[in-house]
Amino acid sequence: MNMSLADLRVFCSAARQPTLSAAALELHLTPSAVSKALRRLEGDMGAPLFDRSGKQLLLNDSGRLLLERARTLLALAEQARLDVMGERGAIDGRIAGPALLLWRHADTLAAALDAYPQASVRLQPAFEDAALAALARGDCHAALVTQDAITQRGADWPATWHSTALGSMRMLLAAGRGHVLARGVPAACASVRCGMRDVLPHAFASPTHSLLCGEERGRHADGWRGMAGRTIRYWSDDVQLLLGYVQSGRALAYLPDFAVRTHDLLQVELAGSVDCSEQILLVWDDALAGQWLHALVRQLSIHPN
Repeated sequence: MNMSLADLRVFCSAARQPTLSAAALELHLTPSAVSKALRRLEGDMGAPLFDRSGKQLLLNDSGRLLLERARTLLALAEQARLDVMGERGAIDGRIAGPALLLWRHADTLAAALDAYPQASVRLQPAFEDAALAALARGDCHAALVTQDAITQRGADWPATWHSTALGSMRMLLAAGRGHVLARGVPAACASVRCGMRDVLPHAFASPTHSLLCGEERGRHADGWRGMAGRTIRYWSDDVQLLLGYVQSGRALAYLPDFAVRTHDLLQVELAGSVDCSEQILLVWDDALAGQWLHALVRQLSIHPN
């Protein structure tokens, strides 16, 4: 059997995409070239790998068996190539995770690859379960998630997966420097103490879904623990839009601590409020990790943010 790595790459893409045309688009090939590669691989394997129904490609039992091995073979081949090339390697790093966590670690991820001039990094927004699923499929090299996401998987955790703690992220009630609550607060002050009565008259901006797991939580999606009613005037699952409403002074919002610091926002310390924090981790498959990924993990653990 003379199995081609190039054909295996085509096969993995075809298994991931709903149609042959979609696989061709992802691979920058023609549908005819994709079809020929799949037929060639099926000839090498001596068995069909798909149940073909119209334009759809559905893996059969043989295809599902090969897919698991093919991902490992391709990852090991790529790891060996990059380890041999060292700093000259054209790394295409793929990190998946919620947009909020990618934002938190974007600068450190970029700095960690400074030693590899030919490297590029793809930050792939995905809610936590989807990010871990992408890691399991081999669609990314590592996933940024919270401790809660790992705990919820329980025993469903591959033995070769490792994780590195990247510190805690607190969600803070924030106000812009031009907000009414910020009046009279010196520019050097990072926070202001308020009671619930001070806060409730003002408009809030909030997501409708958790920015980490994607679960729909309505009025409590931002981590609001208070029983008192509040006015949520602006709804958006885009944290950058929430940030904009706060910066403009139009609304209060729960934002991650790093964003409050970076954008010189005012933390509103609400009397009697419950602290809302998340432990952040980077998860990767150590059996398939090359030298560059180990270097990235070390850099992130030194500068967890």
